[in-house]
Parts: sequence; C-alpha cells; structure tokens
Amino acid sequence: MCESNGYDMISQIIKEKLGLIKLPVAIKFVLREDDIPEGIEKIDENIRHCEMVQRASQGEILYATVEEQMCKGGAAAIGLMEAPDKIKTGEFYQELGRFSSIGSAKRTMEEIPKIEPMMYAVIYAPLEAANFDPDVIVIISTPAQAMKLAQAMVYTLGGRVEADFSGIQSVCADAVAGPFIRKRPNITLGCSGSRKFAGIKEDEVIVGMNGENIGCVVNALESMG
Repeated sequence: MCESNGYDMISQIIKEKLGLIKLPVAIKFVLREDDIPEGIEKIDENIRHCEMVQRASQGEILYATVEEQMCKGGAAAIGLMEAPDKIKTGEFYQELGRFSSIGSAKRTMEEIPKIEPMMYAVIYAPLEAANFDPDVIVIISTPAQAMKLAQAMVYTLGGRVEADFSGIQSVCADAVAGPFIRKRPNITLGCSGSRKFAGIKEDEVIVGMNGENIGCVVNALESMG
C-alpha cells in the first residue's frame, strides 16, 4: 500500500528530489458550482488552460469555467464543453498547416484523449497549497527531471512508461485529460499553442500524473535517493 503525506510535504519532496524550478500543479475537476472549495476565486480574465497551468506553477490559485477558457479546443479536452465542429473534424489544425489532409487531421483528433463534456469548472493551484484532492498533478520539467519521474513511476511495479502525444493539445489533452481518463501518467513534448501562449520553454516537457497515485511516486523518489 502506498502511503501519502500532506500535499505540501508531497510537493516539497518532488521539488527537492527533482530540482524543480516551477511548482507541481494540482488540477481538480468540479461538477457543480457548490463544489468549489472555500477561498478559491474565479479568474477574472479569459486565457488558455495551458496559461492557467503555467500560472499555478508560479504560485497562483484560481478556477475557471468554460467562459474564461480562451482556447475552446483545450476547454473541450478537459470536459468543459463540446468541441467545436472544426476542432472535431481536424479542419482547424489542417488550416494551420499541421496536416496534409483532412483525413490525417480527423484521425489524430479522434485519438486525442477527451473528457466527456460534464464539468462546471477546473481548479488550478500549486500542489503545496491545494486544499482539495487533485484529480491530476502536472509538472513542467526538463527532460532529465522527467526521466527521474519516469524511473519513479516504474520503481515499485516495474514496466514501461508510455508517452502518448501528437504535438497538439499537449497541456490539456495529453497532460490532464489523458491521465484523468486512463488512470496512468503521460509525458508530452508540448504543442505550438502552449509554447507560444503559455511560455513553455524549448527545454521543458510536461508530465501529467493521476492524483490518486502520487503517493507511490513520492515514496519511490525518496527510496531512489
């Protein structure tokens, strides 16, 4: 059985063992407005999901409904709305020059993980300040730090870490929706949008982990030294 400390302690261990610059981010899905924890305020501007993750990695605590999500493709991936038709078909990304045909675009979009449109809001907070149980934990790291995380993921049970991405919808679909739906971690290289708008650096990758399993990863990091 994997024991878990408080989230402030868990965050501290992750930061120290990996040498992180940015804070681990706690993501929580909310079905109803009444489920928003006390003291967490709604963001008062429209920005992208990836930007909200970046802000949380720098210390901000906030929540957003679909109205505050500027990127509707990202909002659809994390269960806040139905995807617009041009996102569903892949036409939007083909027009951006990401695909040679509508067929390859649509095929890719069909395989990108998506949460059913059911959520009222998404909460973003530094893991160390989370007053809720996170559904997903996101870490913005260097490749070497992600390697250490991958080693921790297989430390107890062995196996392989499978990275699943296509260079599209990385911080929303790859790092959040995928781990939430599949109950397993994922490592993604980012996408053009997150690097342009959220400031994901050239030497950074994004790791998404299911919140329920974070105790095992932390225990492994401590055991690995």
